Amino acid sequence: MSDKASLRLRMLWRYLAGLDLRILVRRNEWGIIVIAAAIGVISGLVVTAMNLAAAVMHQRIFGVADGERLSSSEIGDTILLLSAPIVGGIILGITILVLARFRKRPMVDPIEANALHGGKLSLTDSFIIVYQNLVSNGFGASVGLEAGYTQLAAGFASKIGTKLSLRRADMRILVGCGAAGAISAAFNAPLTGAFYAFELVIGSYTTASLAPVVVSALVATLVARQFIDISFIVEMGMLQSVSPSDFVPAIILGACCAGVGIVLMKGVATIEELSRKSSIPAWLRPTLGGIVVGLFAMISPQVMSGGHGALHLNLAHDVALPALIAIFLMKAATSAVSIGAGFRGGLFFASLFLGALLGKIFAFSTAALGLVLLAPVVLAIVGMSALAVAIIGGPLTMTFLALELTGDFPITALVLAAVITSSLIVRTTFGYSFATWRFHLRGESIRSAHDVGWIRNLTVGRMMRSDVKTAPATMSLGDFRHDFPLGATQRVIITDDTGKYAGMVLVPEVHSALTDADDQNDSLEKYIRFKNDVLQTQMNAKQAAGIFEKTQAEALAVIDNMIERKVVGQLSESHTLRRYSEELELRRREMVGDSI
Repeated sequence: MSDKASLRLRMLWRYLAGLDLRILVRRNEWGIIVIAAAIGVISGLVVTAMNLAAAVMHQRIFGVADGERLSSSEIGDTILLLSAPIVGGIILGITILVLARFRKRPMVDPIEANALHGGKLSLTDSFIIVYQNLVSNGFGASVGLEAGYTQLAAGFASKIGTKLSLRRADMRILVGCGAAGAISAAFNAPLTGAFYAFELVIGSYTTASLAPVVVSALVATLVARQFIDISFIVEMGMLQSVSPSDFVPAIILGACCAGVGIVLMKGVATIEELSRKSSIPAWLRPTLGGIVVGLFAMISPQVMSGGHGALHLNLAHDVALPALIAIFLMKAATSAVSIGAGFRGGLFFASLFLGALLGKIFAFSTAALGLVLLAPVVLAIVGMSALAVAIIGGPLTMTFLALELTGDFPITALVLAAVITSSLIVRTTFGYSFATWRFHLRGESIRSAHDVGWIRNLTVGRMMRSDVKTAPATMSLGDFRHDFPLGATQRVIITDDTGKYAGMVLVPEVHSALTDADDQNDSLEKYIRFKNDVLQTQMNAKQAAGIFEKTQAEALAVIDNMIERKVVGQLSESHTLRRYSEELELRRREMVGDSI
């Protein structure tokens, strides 16, 4: 290499080293698109690695042949089918014991991270969740790997955003890019992955997030295709057209799926609640859950793992109605027990499998009544999407999944009708998806990944003024008028003899009263207001605004807590509303992609 070329390379390196990537991302939309593409590469590799790891575990533990799926394999060793989930439960129980000692804070998933924490995820926690997910799935528990895919991909995305010190809106988009890439690579379905991010992880579709999320989804799919067979196409022949009468069974099936989804979500919650209320220690619960899974697996291995192989098996073959019902009930039970007992994973693919079974059960049941409806495989696809919407959420996500799996537009129209029905019923009667229902059980109020964390971060402690005027409750009127002349301040905080908050006095009120010599030694008691109306530092702006409206106060004192009642500041209603409006405007500008 010539000296001139070497000099140019050194100058280029110095230039690149001196670039502030954070500024590039904030000022140029292409910057975040490039980062999204990198996240897509990482997501594709994450899905590839986890997929291969789970396949190797199934081969080593159960003797599954290369290229086969656990849930569709014929395993004659019933002792192995019973013991493997139990061993997995024991390993997971040991992990729970270790984590309880060394890692006490709760682990955050991508939806919660985007809703409450501005897209911040712990990468270490993500690796722990992936390890637990692989142990659970690898040893046959009835959970899928999709939760692990999205967790780790989003964890890497959040780590990149943190290293670049990106703003809140960009962090949330990057976490969505990670989730989109993971789902796209898992199903070979870029549109599904992109709308999974929009509907479930970011919480909204915006022009600012469109390009990064779609780029990540496409790149992740292309990367995963290079290493693993992710073809998930369902062959069923083409429908020539859809008549209006065909929508009736689809809508009825969607309503049925809504009811089943609610029952399944409540079933998981009931098992978790019973486990917590019982005297069974947390580390022992996965082992007991493994026993239940193992007993059902001895009847049919189709209940094990996510159910990819079993789904294809039941779509491709005609199965008798009693067998379909039995598999449906066993899969629903093992999925609920697996999650409720502490196995790590999600219900994404389980809901698809159960929905497909429910669609075929619906088709055969109506046929037995003499009603000629749609083909069983068509209703299986409709049920698959409708039940997944009921449990996971995301109507467009599941509609695009059906389109990308089948390539059939008439069937997609039926799916759309069913998922809208299912989503509407669940939203109006239950109000939660599986993820947000679990947040609700923990005491959280979020119902989607829509960003509400900024409201919680806008606390009274951050908005208040700490330089407040105080006076003891024993001070006389004369001393008060002397120490706080008219115009010196608007309000004075009153404290008792122990230093606790006792109320507030409006200075103009005191000075506007008669100032006869006889009242100079009177106490302040009759001027003290808002004795029990206070704010606390941990309250958010919305809660503070509600208290202002209730008390009709222009300003209130801020105390540390209701026991010690130590005065730490003062906050006015006007400042609260102004800061709240400023944050709303900031969120609006972030949503539409305005530069800030």
